[in-house]
Amino acid sequence: MSSSSSSSRLHSWLREPLLHFLVLGGVIFGVDHIVAASKPNPQVIVVSPAVEKEARAIFRSAQGRDPTPAEMQILRDRWVDNEVLYREGLAMRLDAGDSAVRERVIFKALNVIQSNITVPEVNEQSLRAWFEQHRAKYDEPTRLDFLEAVPMGDHSEEQARQFAVALNTGGASDVQSSVRIFKDRPYPTIVQSFGSDFAVALDRLPLDEWRTLPSKDGTRIVRLQKRQAGEKVDFESVQGTVATDWRDAKEQELLAAAIHQLEAKYAVREAGKTL
Repeated sequence: MSSSSSSSRLHSWLREPLLHFLVLGGVIFGVDHIVAASKPNPQVIVVSPAVEKEARAIFRSAQGRDPTPAEMQILRDRWVDNEVLYREGLAMRLDAGDSAVRERVIFKALNVIQSNITVPEVNEQSLRAWFEQHRAKYDEPTRLDFLEAVPMGDHSEEQARQFAVALNTGGASDVQSSVRIFKDRPYPTIVQSFGSDFAVALDRLPLDEWRTLPSKDGTRIVRLQKRQAGEKVDFESVQGTVATDWRDAKEQELLAAAIHQLEAKYAVREAGKTL
């Protein structure tokens, strides 16, 4: 057979519609196999290093410090909750016809789940018990006025003590400082800002005397100026507010339980290892 005849037959064969269909089908099958093989398992949630890095960055931006291991676990759990809601939203096709991204799908899925939650009625005895457990939220807290002397530059604890003595006695000091004024500060916010040990010690200081106190961020030079004792409130005076707060808390509790029940459908693991 001549080469020209073979070439002619080959060209004729390549023009056959059936061959085109088979070749095209093979290409599509091959691409589909590659795409399918690269898709992540929808029942596996991977907590990647990128997720943790973003969570740390968001926390640091809000709090001005890195999260503790316990706080980091809470951030991971919250991200997993959101990922579960996102995937459930996609499974319910809540993204159909909507160009919104992950957050909106999560929000819509959350609304669907929340609409199926029924908060039970609560009797007065149970509401009173809940009020006592959360009394700090309703009682009027102790409020303190105080000053803080902030020395310029680095200084040791002993130098801080000497500076406090100089401030009390009017003695000479080479330390330059600025003064921060705290007026009518509720006790819980002092605990949050400076630590519980600092708050306890500050509340026990004599008035109008400079002292050094340890705080969660180092030694502070402070002077207590005014102490206004807190007051306990009666249940009856805040019963309506307590009932609303209880309902909100119960709804959040039931919502968290519903999300965690959905999480049972998924395997959660960190990148590189199985949880």
